Amino acid sequence: MTKWLLRSMTELSSRKWISRVTGRFAQSPASRRFIPRFARMYGIRVEEAEKRLEEYSTLNDFFTRRLKIGLRAIDNDPEALVSPVDALITGAGEIKSGTILNVKGQDYTVEELLNRSPRTENYKNGYFIVLYLSPTDYHRIHTPVDGTIVEREHIAGKVYPVNEFGLRHMRRVLSRNERLITYIRHAHAETAVVKVGAMNVSSIKYVEPLHDKVTKGEELAYFEFGSTVVLLTEEGTFFPRGDLQTGLKVKMGERIGTIVSR
Repeated sequence: MTKWLLRSMTELSSRKWISRVTGRFAQSPASRRFIPRFARMYGIRVEEAEKRLEEYSTLNDFFTRRLKIGLRAIDNDPEALVSPVDALITGAGEIKSGTILNVKGQDYTVEELLNRSPRTENYKNGYFIVLYLSPTDYHRIHTPVDGTIVEREHIAGKVYPVNEFGLRHMRRVLSRNERLITYIRHAHAETAVVKVGAMNVSSIKYVEPLHDKVTKGEELAYFEFGSTVVLLTEEGTFFPRGDLQTGLKVKMGERIGTIVSR
């Protein structure tokens, strides 16, 4: 009964207009006084932030903060695929005939995740990694490989939560929520960076100016409040590091596997 009630409340609250209202408040000067409380509540390591707390003009400004320069080491091995975010891995494994298996008890198809893109075929027997960003985490998204952006796609959708409850008890959240997808070609292999919006996220934004040639570790986009990134690699192009599994906490720039050309 409790689970049903929570699910129903989430369905009702996960509407675009509520996210817009929440987003407007987070971007208002009135939200500034909540920054210290927010940082304490979530145990955010404020010493890592680029600026002092009092220098942030809004809660959103703090949430989308940059880190001090050089705080995250980027694995510069040309064949290293690095984590694009600070996150908890909530799913990882081989894609079986176009199906992403057992992400918090639910299966997804690559076709629905990629909005039936013609590129779906490239990933039907590839590898997936689901990276969840909690409110505690740094929320800028970086490029996982050197390469060229060959396509960007925005998919409008819902704003359901992508936390433990949302992924386990809401129906197919990763493929129903708003998504911003970036396809990056690295030598002769391609990686899809799927940025999934969440409840109370006002938007997912690219870092401007946009350009197609990207370097591993450079800023790609950012979330305005927490969410999830799904990485997809093509068949036969990715070999995960030995300890890559659900429950592993990773930092941006940390090697999560090796990517090779087909």
